Amino acid sequence: MIERLAVLGATGDLAARFLLPALAALRAGGHLGERLSLTGASREDWSTERYREWAAEQLDRHAGDCSAEARARVAASARYLRADVTDPADVAAVVAGDGPVAVYLALPPALFPAAVSALHRAGLPAGSRIVLEKPFGEDLASARELNRLIAELVPEQAVFRVDHFLAMTTVQNVLGSRLANRVLEPIWNSTHIAEIDIVWDETLALEGRAGYYDHVGALKDMIQNHLLQLLCLVAMEPPITLGERDLRNRKVDVLRSVRPLTENDVLHRTRRARYLPGRIGDRAVPAYADEEGVDPRRRTETFAEVELELEGWRWAGTRFRLRSGKALGADRKEVAVRFRPVPHLPFGQGGGARPNVLRFALEPEGLALDLTGVGSRAQELAPLSLTARMDPAELPAYGRLLLDVLTGDPALSIRGDEAEEAWRVLEPVLAAWERDLVPLEEYPAGSEGPAPRYP
Repeated sequence: MIERLAVLGATGDLAARFLLPALAALRAGGHLGERLSLTGASREDWSTERYREWAAEQLDRHAGDCSAEARARVAASARYLRADVTDPADVAAVVAGDGPVAVYLALPPALFPAAVSALHRAGLPAGSRIVLEKPFGEDLASARELNRLIAELVPEQAVFRVDHFLAMTTVQNVLGSRLANRVLEPIWNSTHIAEIDIVWDETLALEGRAGYYDHVGALKDMIQNHLLQLLCLVAMEPPITLGERDLRNRKVDVLRSVRPLTENDVLHRTRRARYLPGRIGDRAVPAYADEEGVDPRRRTETFAEVELELEGWRWAGTRFRLRSGKALGADRKEVAVRFRPVPHLPFGQGGGARPNVLRFALEPEGLALDLTGVGSRAQELAPLSLTARMDPAELPAYGRLLLDVLTGDPALSIRGDEAEEAWRVLEPVLAAWERDLVPLEEYPAGSEGPAPRYP
């Protein structure tokens, strides 16, 4: 296990809300060695003591379920260096020390190339690893160039392009439910499944993230990485093992099988919109264009929907709908597998059968199956719902990812070719939206999103 972790961007939201609490969870669970040290680097002119005080405050706020001892030990293990993450000399001071180091780039994606170049010029100890957050690049060309830069720094096995969705318990359950239950795998195909909706709708609006969000929008922030990763797990062929080679090969196969979108497809199978003023519960929400830090001229979308088809025997004829929106009236975060109707109902006028739907709820985590049965009156159909209780995860998603980084297991990280294939899938959408071929619709904050195209 690597015993040194360096975080570039160590005073940001990612470190405060996720990385520090993940380290506390690992410490509380006995997963970290006694010698693990944390070096934080950022632009703030802080001392190590000031950083430890800040880290302790963030841990109290975001890791209250961990013991006070674990939180205190994480804060005490940290040292801080003021650094320009694009300056090789500053970066060299951050990574200096005995033995390999795991370098976490908790930075805006636009800084990745410069930070990787600085790391290359600074030099990394043998056996070191590098961790990058999504989105990986800003388009296909930049993803390829970033892959080239990283390949000059460390081998692919030492690159962790992380997506915390892959470490969520319910996301793991997509594979578990499919592959460990004979009742599901034989019907996991287009003969029985009509549609699969992969949805991340949230009531949260911009919440002060204009500096990041206004440069990416819903398509790049959610669909290009998180939701395409979920698509891979839902649609992949059963891997021989869940080792990094077998699992990641099958995920790449899914992305390669996505039927390329023509310009006409983009016009009819994608949507984009942004929110207007409205109310969410008792909270008034301004229009996205009026949020602090937003440049309306960018025409950034806060709602994106893309419909995809896969080429191959298993999924020909099944539609996959990927959707994400902000400032909506209700949270809906799920993978919904919609089965085809039965060919005949012998119940006369006793009511119709609603579609069977298997729902993997992502946040909060859960599992439910919508069925149809006979109600209180003979031969009258009524809905039934079966739900499963989910045990809480041993580790938070970022805890699992950090443990994989420190122990060197890349199975849940995204391989270089996979990152490029994900951009290939959405390149036609990005190009058409850039040319305004798809209108930027609007919806009131607190609503269900843009009105249906067809009544």
